[in-house]
Amino acid sequence: MQVAILVAGFTPGEADQLRRAMAAWKRKGGLQHYCDRIVGGMQTRGRDKPFAEAIFEQIKGFLSMAFRRVLPRASRCWSTQAAGLKCHEPAAFLAAMLNSQPMGFYSPSQLVQDARRHGVELVPIDVTISGWDSVLENLPDRKKPVVLLRLSLLKGMREGAAERVETARAVKPFASVSDLARRAQLDRHDLQVLAAANALQSLAGNRRKALWQSAAAVTDHDMLADTRIDHATPALGAPSEAQDILSDYNSAGLTLGRHPLSLLRPPLLEQRLMPAVTLRMYRNGRLARGCGLVTVRQRPGTAKGVMFVTLEDETGNVNVNVNVNVNVNVIIWPSLLEKQRREALGAALLAVYETWQGEGEVRHLVAQRLVDCRIFSAD
Repeated sequence: MQVAILVAGFTPGEADQLRRAMAAWKRKGGLQHYCDRIVGGMQTRGRDKPFAEAIFEQIKGFLSMAFRRVLPRASRCWSTQAAGLKCHEPAAFLAAMLNSQPMGFYSPSQLVQDARRHGVELVPIDVTISGWDSVLENLPDRKKPVVLLRLSLLKGMREGAAERVETARAVKPFASVSDLARRAQLDRHDLQVLAAANALQSLAGNRRKALWQSAAAVTDHDMLADTRIDHATPALGAPSEAQDILSDYNSAGLTLGRHPLSLLRPPLLEQRLMPAVTLRMYRNGRLARGCGLVTVRQRPGTAKGVMFVTLEDETGNVNVNVNVNVNVNVIIWPSLLEKQRREALGAALLAVYETWQGEGEVRHLVAQRLVDCRIFSAD
C-alpha cells in the first residue's frame, strides 16, 4: 500500500481499494485497472515504463505467494490479541466492538447478549449520562466498571444532536424534557427518537410519558408560538414488558431486558421447539427442532448455494460458528432453500426442523423444514 501511495500517487482511500482488489483478484479479477493506474502514476513521477511494469509484476508476485502467508499470520495475531482482551477485559472489549459498528457479522444485540452471559454489566442508553460512543464507567453503586451504551445505537439519532446534548449537559444537569430540548436545541424528531428508546426515562418516566412530554417540549414557530399550554401530563400507564422489549429492538436493535424468546418459550415448548442449550445435549442423528431470532444470513459464493443462518434465543445461538459454548451450525441446502425461499430470506423468528449432527464439540443442524414463527406472540 505504501508503494502505491509513495511512487504512484495513490490516496490512502485508493490504496485501500487496491488492498481489497488484491484479496480477491483471482476470484473476481479487476487488477488491470490498477496496473494502468500504477504504471501511469509512476511514469508521471519520472520512472520509466519498464521499471514501473516490473514493480507491478512484483506486486502480482506478492499476491501469488506472500499475501497468502502474511494475511493468515496477521489474522492469527489479531485473533489472539482480541481473545486475550475479551477474556481479561470483557467490558472494554464490548465497548470497543460496539464503537466499531457496523461490522457485518456480529450485530450489537449478539455482542450484548454474549457479554451479559459472561458477566459484563451494562447501563441502558440515558440522555442524562450517555454520549455518542459506548464507554466504561465506574459507578458508585457498582463493584466493577460497567458499559454505558451509546446514543449512536439509536436508529435516527444524529451525531450533531448528541454533541449538543453532551455540551449542554456538561454545563449543568437537565431539569426536564423541556430544559433538554431548549438547551440542546433538539427538534421534535430528536426527542421522539430518545423517547421511543426510553432514553428520557430519568427525566420523564416511561416511554409513553416521555413521548407525551417530548411532543409538548418543542416550541412551535407559527402563529401559536407564544401560546402557553398548562395541561398536566395525563396518567399514562407503563407499557407491558413485551411492548418495552419490542420498542427496544425497534429503536436500538437490542434490549437489556429479558430476551424475547424467554417470553415466547411456553408456546414454543408446546410445539417442541427446544432452546439452544437443550439442543446441544442431543445425540448424533436425532431429529431436532430449534427456533430463534434470525441475526445473520450468509450465502458465501464458495459454498455452492448453501445458506448459513444464525438463530439466537435466550440461552445462546444456534450459530454458524463452532465453539465450546452453546453454538451449533444451521445449514440450509440449496434444494430446501429453493422450496422455502420466503421463510429462509424473510422470517425474523424462524423455526428449523432438522437432523442433529455432532462429533465432539462440533455441532451441525441440517435443516429439513423451515417455519416462519411470526404466528407466536406474547401478551
